[in-house]
Amino acid sequence: MKGFIIALRRARSEDSIVVILSEKSVQSYYRFFGARHSILQYGNLIDFEVEGEDGRFMPRLRSISQISFPWLYDRNRLSIWHSFIKLFEPHLRDAEELDSFYYELLIKLAKRWDRQNTKRLVCEGYIEILRYEGRVHPTQRCFVCEELLDEQISLMATLKPAHPQCLFAPYLDRSSFERYLESGATLHLDDEEVEQIYRAILKGL
Repeated sequence: MKGFIIALRRARSEDSIVVILSEKSVQSYYRFFGARHSILQYGNLIDFEVEGEDGRFMPRLRSISQISFPWLYDRNRLSIWHSFIKLFEPHLRDAEELDSFYYELLIKLAKRWDRQNTKRLVCEGYIEILRYEGRVHPTQRCFVCEELLDEQISLMATLKPAHPQCLFAPYLDRSSFERYLESGATLHLDDEEVEQIYRAILKGL
């Protein structure tokens, strides 16, 4: 099996509980002496086998190997990858069976991660998730005061738009943001606008 590590928890002694997003599921696995294994890190794509799936105890990881990407030794790119990956576990915590969408999205992004601006990739991947889940929010009214929005907006979690004065936050151009929602692309956004969307994304899925 293959999957991305989306959470790690220390168990007793040096053992670990590893949460893995695979093509069809999110599952927790037990790994004896997992704290000693450098492969078991947030965001790593691993190939693994499972034993003890009889339902009496948590299934256990064995025969673990890492599937590498060229950007894994780039500290800045790796840090942004970790920040993005950490959004998935709380969002998918109660889902055991999944469509392959989430796994395939991460594979697609990981293959592009060393060639493109990583924050732009996060923004483009995030809007794909919102579209897939049917959670792209309308941009006509403020999610705080419910009044009509002007040409300048600020962003709440899950990219809900609001008046800058309602959030006491930096603003971006509403028309540029709407173009991003419609196209899923960031080419027309400047770096400051991308940064504002990225910071909103880090608030969660």
